[in-house]
Amino acid sequence: MEYRRLGATGLKLSALSYGAWVTFGRQVGRSAARELIALAYDSGVNFFDNAETYNAGEAEKLMGDVIADLRLPRDAYCVSSKVYFGASIDPKPTQRGLSRKHVFDACHQALDRLRVDYLDLYFCHRPDPDTPVLETVWAMDTLVRQGKVLYWGTSEWPATLIEEAHRVARENHLVPPSMEQPQYNLLHRERVENEYASLCADHGMGTTIWSPLASGLLTGKYNDGIPEDSRLGLPANAWLRDELTANDGAKLKTVRALAPIAAELDMPLSRLALAWCLKNPNVSTVILGASRKEQLAENLLALDAMPLLTNDVMSRIKATATM
Repeated sequence: MEYRRLGATGLKLSALSYGAWVTFGRQVGRSAARELIALAYDSGVNFFDNAETYNAGEAEKLMGDVIADLRLPRDAYCVSSKVYFGASIDPKPTQRGLSRKHVFDACHQALDRLRVDYLDLYFCHRPDPDTPVLETVWAMDTLVRQGKVLYWGTSEWPATLIEEAHRVARENHLVPPSMEQPQYNLLHRERVENEYASLCADHGMGTTIWSPLASGLLTGKYNDGIPEDSRLGLPANAWLRDELTANDGAKLKTVRALAPIAAELDMPLSRLALAWCLKNPNVSTVILGASRKEQLAENLLALDAMPLLTNDVMSRIKATATM
């Protein structure tokens, strides 16, 4: 396993990490979660990603129980949560958003569900138009000073708001955000490569990217249709299926065009896609979301594929992905 600094911080995260987004509590039950987290940890993964809203808090409970069952040493792994959407099916006004109250409540609830005394990483899951940025930054600063959060960051915030967060933190002597968690993959590149590049350079922010395989689209398994037992085949993920197959299947056409490049390198398309993400120097860690041990074991081979992605290969991939 390779370990990378989280931006300009001293925290080193495994280049490949593991998350619970749409799998834990749905496709993945307790037994499978135990096997997956054990395999990840034994393979050198030291960062496990989660959020209050994942399966209405159940994903955090499941992850917390499994990590406790496995007796992983607390100083050997990092765990995250995210705040904004809330953990309730029908949240009341104070149960969502980035107000000081919800940021505090959500943090303490995440600590209970994950069965830890502090969160290594805590993300503002989306920007909150109803809460001043200064209020949110101040709430995060307080949690850091209380020792309940070590590093805080944003997820899918526009660069202008992240810049504002840094500004108000600087002016008020508060702890600024250390990282952003954006979607990044061969089909979704604009924000990371253009909008966030200056944030990484100017503020030393790290990135913990999600959906590196575009929710499985970049595995190629949907090239001939959507299997009923796949992630996109689940009724609860209909919104995700519609998003990824929009515009007359333009994304699927790109995936099919990338497949020959992976074949020439004698690797699955998924490995190529993950290795491509890892080649970006602004990527601190790539969050994997495999629901089966075989998938996770395959995904963990992406680091070995990086040397095969030469400048020539990267140019071919870029030309194909932007057709």
